Amino acid sequence: MDPAHSLEAWLDRLTFADLTADQATARIVDAVAEWGAAQGWRVYRRAPSVFPLPPPLRGNSVLDVACARPGAAPIAIEVDRLDRQRTVDKLLAEAEAGRVAIWVRWGTGPFMPPPLPVHLVVREAARQSGRWRTVAERPPPQHSGTVVSAAEIEELPWEPS
Repeated sequence: MDPAHSLEAWLDRLTFADLTADQATARIVDAVAEWGAAQGWRVYRRAPSVFPLPPPLRGNSVLDVACARPGAAPIAIEVDRLDRQRTVDKLLAEAEAGRVAIWVRWGTGPFMPPPLPVHLVVREAARQSGRWRTVAERPPPQHSGTVVSAAEIEELPWEPS
C-alpha cells in the first residue's frame, strides 16, 4: 500500500471530540507521527523544509512531520484545516526535491485536490459550538424515549461466586 493510502487508513481510526482547531491539528499531527513510527521509520516533527520562509524572514520553512524510510524516498507531511497556497507550494518543492509529499486536510471540506505529485489525505471533522469532533460514518443509535422513574428502578439480587 502506498504511503498516502496507508496514512489515510490510519487516520480513519482517529477519533476526537470537543477540541479547539489547534488541539485537533495537534491530535492529527500526533497520529501522523505515530503512523510513521508504527511503520518503523524515523519520524521528525517540525523538520526543516526545502521551501524558503517568506521575506523578510530568513531560512527555510518547516514541515509538520517528515519520515525517513530506509531504501525509499523520504515523506514530507503537512496538516491543515484551511486551504493554503503556501502549503501547496511547500509540498510541491518537497516533491521536486525527491520526497513523497502528503497534504493531510481535515475539517468539513470540500477538499480540492492539490496538483500532482502532492497526495491528499482527508480526515473529516465537524464543528459544533466552536469545537471540533470527528465525523462518524454511522449515526449514533436511536435511544428509547421511555423515561424510567426512580420508583420503577429495583435492585437485582446479586450472589457472589
